[in-house]
Amino acid sequence: MSMMRLISPLIPTLQPTDTGDRALNLMEENHLGHLPLVQDDTYIGLIKESDLLDWDNTGNELSTLPAANFKPAILAAAHPFEALRIFNQMELSALPVVDAEGKYVGAITKDTLLKYFAENSGLDVTGGIIVLEIQPHNYSLYQVARICENEDVTILNTQVNTNPQGVMEVTIKTNRTSLEALVSSFERHDYKVLEVYGDSKDLEDVMGKYNLLMNYINM
Repeated sequence: MSMMRLISPLIPTLQPTDTGDRALNLMEENHLGHLPLVQDDTYIGLIKESDLLDWDNTGNELSTLPAANFKPAILAAAHPFEALRIFNQMELSALPVVDAEGKYVGAITKDTLLKYFAENSGLDVTGGIIVLEIQPHNYSLYQVARICENEDVTILNTQVNTNPQGVMEVTIKTNRTSLEALVSSFERHDYKVLEVYGDSKDLEDVMGKYNLLMNYINM
């Protein structure tokens, strides 16, 4: 999926001849801390509210703004994952989208991007979540998927994170809320189950029994 489907038609653009006061008013009206600066369809830069608030001459044109050299953007053909990375690293409220020639084609917001991931990553589909703790040298997504498949559980989404201790935490979103059999299967394969989220009473029971067993073994 390209960025084109994520572009919001509601994000206004600024021109170099606009004043800082106009930019601040547009930001307030649209609840955004960033707005794209565009001239003759060419993307010039991204105006930050924080820079405008530090500027003593907001009545002047944006072309005279000293800090107007911030230029984050994403190509229209890029994947939403890249947009998420940029949003996260630069703490943006809006991200300009450009074509290969640097022409401005629109902008996306953080809310639009989060909505996309919620709708396309299985997060809004009913199902349970299991979090596994795995040493990096033991990690195999193939094996994790096989265990789920053997229990007739479909993986809707996975997320891998490495904690400060260097251990991988694998979050698995499934199509089932009752995960008793899957939890047991992971334990039989020597996986450490950190957390389980589901709305099944059976799931609560199996995790309670598992914790009691672990406490007994560790006595």
